[in-house]
Amino acid sequence: MNQTICRYVLAEAVMCCRKGGTVSIPGVYTNVVDNFPMNAAMNKGLTLKMGQTHVQHYLDDLLAKVTEGKIDPSFVITHRGSLDDAPKLYETFAEKSDGCIKVVLTP
Repeated sequence: MNQTICRYVLAEAVMCCRKGGTVSIPGVYTNVVDNFPMNAAMNKGLTLKMGQTHVQHYLDDLLAKVTEGKIDPSFVITHRGSLDDAPKLYETFAEKSDGCIKVVLTP
């Protein structure tokens, strides 16, 4: 995700959260987030929870919902390719270039 968007969304989450509330940040954040509104988070007594998403815990249930047609995750797929395309697509994903959000590789 674009770092400018990350900073904006995180700041908005803190500013919108009620006093004594919790801001949860699941996922992967690899860079420094500047301009974090620490004063607002502190004055509101917010709890910040963050970490990697526990994919393996939810995988079976989510995959069943996709298979049953109850969830359509296709809206997040931005790039498709073959296994031969994997190195280039991994680079595209890692750099978050070309609007890359999710890659699907087909053997």
